[in-house]
Amino acid sequence: MARKVRTTKRKLDPHEKERLLKILERLKAAYPDAKIALKFSNPLELLVATILSAQCTDERVNEVTRELFKKYRTAKDYAEAPLEQLAEDIRPTGFYQQKAKYIKEAARMIVEEFGGEVPRTMEEMLRLPGVARKTANIVLANAYGVIDGIPVDTHVRRLAKRLGFSQEKDPNKIEKDLMEIIPKEDWAFIPYVFQQHGRKICKARKPLCEKCVVKDLCPSREKG
Repeated sequence: MARKVRTTKRKLDPHEKERLLKILERLKAAYPDAKIALKFSNPLELLVATILSAQCTDERVNEVTRELFKKYRTAKDYAEAPLEQLAEDIRPTGFYQQKAKYIKEAARMIVEEFGGEVPRTMEEMLRLPGVARKTANIVLANAYGVIDGIPVDTHVRRLAKRLGFSQEKDPNKIEKDLMEIIPKEDWAFIPYVFQQHGRKICKARKPLCEKCVVKDLCPSREKG
């Protein structure tokens, strides 16, 4: 059964919600062309690329998948590939042995239970090895246009806390907090806006607060 995010709603002060919505509007205006950086041409490629992106930059993943996607074209190709060879093919992405196991087992399940096609629902996606809500949200939204939630990566997690959207640590709880504030029509777009802002301005070690378009609305700026 698919793991659901918690249902307890936070009590947001009207002024606080207004502040958060202003942040969203400014960031959307600052990054109007924000989109997924991973390169893919079908749902299977996106699933593989997203699994590989854990603890790895999108740029490195795209370098690896440029040749990987020529070699493995179907779920059956991944399912039947020798594990050692698949691991070697994805080595530059890091944690390659575990990722190879996830990809191979997920591909096997896709072949045996889903007719060779990446599933289209959250419940089915979460049955695949190596797939949590972040990966499922990314694949469903970008491959099928199915919006079921908000993918929470390291950038989204960091900005959600710094900007005051959520003080939770668990990605599922952060996702729920974001879903309560962000309009559903923006669920598929905002994560990439946060990513862009996180990479360019709100960096992990040394945020460039003086260049930030929401510095006057950010509670973390006052804390240094």
